[in-house]
Amino acid sequence: MKRPVVFIHGLWIHSTSWKPWQEHFEKERYVTLAPGWPGDAETAAATRADPSGMAGVGIDAITDSYTELLAGLGAPPIVIGHSFGGLIAQKLLVLGQAAAAVAISPAPIKGIRVLPLSLLRSSFPVLSNARNRRRAVALTEKQFAYSFGNALPPAESAQLYERFAIPGPGRPLFEASSANFRPNAPTTVDTRRCNRGPLLLIAAAKDHTVPAVVVKAAHKLYAASNADTELVEYPERGHSAPFDRGWRTLADATLDWLARRGL
Repeated sequence: MKRPVVFIHGLWIHSTSWKPWQEHFEKERYVTLAPGWPGDAETAAATRADPSGMAGVGIDAITDSYTELLAGLGAPPIVIGHSFGGLIAQKLLVLGQAAAAVAISPAPIKGIRVLPLSLLRSSFPVLSNARNRRRAVALTEKQFAYSFGNALPPAESAQLYERFAIPGPGRPLFEASSANFRPNAPTTVDTRRCNRGPLLLIAAAKDHTVPAVVVKAAHKLYAASNADTELVEYPERGHSAPFDRGWRTLADATLDWLARRGL
């Protein structure tokens, strides 16, 4: 049996979005888990019905919940995260909680200074109101289509919205937006650390929420370390890449990356 694989979802998407990945990885003899964030319910519908438990939840609380889970697995697992889940995967890796990490369109870590207009527009539904820091905020279907589904046919974007979209805590976006002005920001990752496991950063060229330039900026920050860090970019994909109809392209590439590292 191989190392466990823990999948970490991002903001506004339910953990059930990872189910195809879990089934695919389990065929390759991995044990998989895809736990939700604090306050998530078991299904997307139940989370939409009552998102109050996630209101005010921040990056540190989310990271702590995964740290506690990983500590009970017996051995450091592989962590695979999307968006804010990708940021948290990086934090777990440099903290020594994971053997390897894959970060798909990861939210910006501290030190990234590029600020594309599409990222600002995607964040606007939350950051436009300071009171959202303590609230759970949902995207409309139109906002989802811009932030997640812009590289998809409208019908597919609408279907994904219905299946996986959930409200998300506003606090992580406020923490990320102010990170470069705070000495101990929750988005801080020690990119200089050398004694960590391998990291794969995946960028999507049509991503509005985390544009590829942001992922490339993260990769540059890791240049100060000689640890294994790889960047891959998919030219025709958007922020929905890990859970839209093209998910298997990313999943197979991830499996190949792990196999080449004996994991």
